[in-house]
Amino acid sequence: MNRLLYTLLFHLGLPLVAVRLALRARKASAYASRISERFSFGLPTFKPGGIWVHAVSVGESIAATPMIKALMARYPDLPITITCMTPTGSERIQAIFAAPEYQGRVQHCYLAYDLPWAAARFLDRVQPKLAVIMETELWPNHINQCAKRGIPVALANARLSERSARGYGRFSKLTAPMLAQMSLIAAQTPVEAERFRSLGARDDCVEVTGSIKYDLTIDPALLERAHALRSEWAALERPVWIAASTHEGEDEQVIAAHRQLLQQWPDALLILVPRHPERFNAVFEQIKAAGLQVQRRSAGEPVSEGHQVLLGDTMGELLFLYALADIAFVGGSLVANGGHNLLEPAALRKPVLSGPYLFNFLEIANQLREAGALLEVNNGAELARQVALLWQSPQQAQDMREAGLAVMQANQGALERLLTALGHLLKAE
Repeated sequence: MNRLLYTLLFHLGLPLVAVRLALRARKASAYASRISERFSFGLPTFKPGGIWVHAVSVGESIAATPMIKALMARYPDLPITITCMTPTGSERIQAIFAAPEYQGRVQHCYLAYDLPWAAARFLDRVQPKLAVIMETELWPNHINQCAKRGIPVALANARLSERSARGYGRFSKLTAPMLAQMSLIAAQTPVEAERFRSLGARDDCVEVTGSIKYDLTIDPALLERAHALRSEWAALERPVWIAASTHEGEDEQVIAAHRQLLQQWPDALLILVPRHPERFNAVFEQIKAAGLQVQRRSAGEPVSEGHQVLLGDTMGELLFLYALADIAFVGGSLVANGGHNLLEPAALRKPVLSGPYLFNFLEIANQLREAGALLEVNNGAELARQVALLWQSPQQAQDMREAGLAVMQANQGALERLLTALGHLLKAE
């Protein structure tokens, strides 16, 4: 399939796109708004000539934040336009860059669907000097429209699993020309760099820069706020654990694990943070149906001695909620979703637990596992046993904390390497 056939099929599939949006809107009403932006109509008024960064959803938005802030510091005269594809990603972007110092410098909208005329309208409005796409969000028509305008395109923090590479390989007539139009592919690992080359990327545009997720820095004020809140809850001595970014099929296992832990630690507190906001209410009902006393974080009220679960139903607070806990389980891993960022709790010096499905973070998981900073479980019963063992063995928990932090520190520097490579593209523009 070449790009012409791909574009034709995309146009023919627009009714299915509309149905998909409608179905998603039934669970998350935000999908029913700003639809015109998805076709490059009704866009905000943009300052042209800056840097365009595309981060498809929440995870990529978080990963992109240190890079975006560094670009703003290095190029203070260039506006930054950030696009995404999901309401949760949009909420996260707007929350991160809501501070006064970012006003007038950060611009945001949804990225249009990958239709040539929609991509052209978007680029004509934004007129970026450089396009930076986070991780693996590759759109042939957007990239082709950039190439036609001489706009360099960089794939930052690029990752490509073996499974994804096989998928791209099935459409080589579409994939190879698209990758050949890229100006920079900043791969996380040598293995991923070679996968990109084998699919058609030019040797001279592929670099191994590492993962910028290792360059996460923790604001000491965040830790102070977390300690103060636990003190306010009278929970400094209370055993607290977090299950973060959970998906459907995991919450019931986590809740069952917590019920098991309560038999031995009656004052234990679980912080449960579903990955998607449209599931907050359903998970709240699940917790109540299990007979547990639950407080919603969005209520803004203290957690009392009688509460057994805090539901993390707010946006933009995940790092803070991690900081409140003693032990962290990272979701999307007890179901075949591929896992989520294991480095956030590691950077906060938390022992990290996960399920077995970590194919989105294989290299990171391997490093943490080999260092003794990650424990994997297969179900809720094993999760309860591992949390219990860590509460019973403070020294093992401490060893995991130190090992996780050491992995973070040993792999830092990717952000600086990425910024240097992007700087070369801006100079060449």
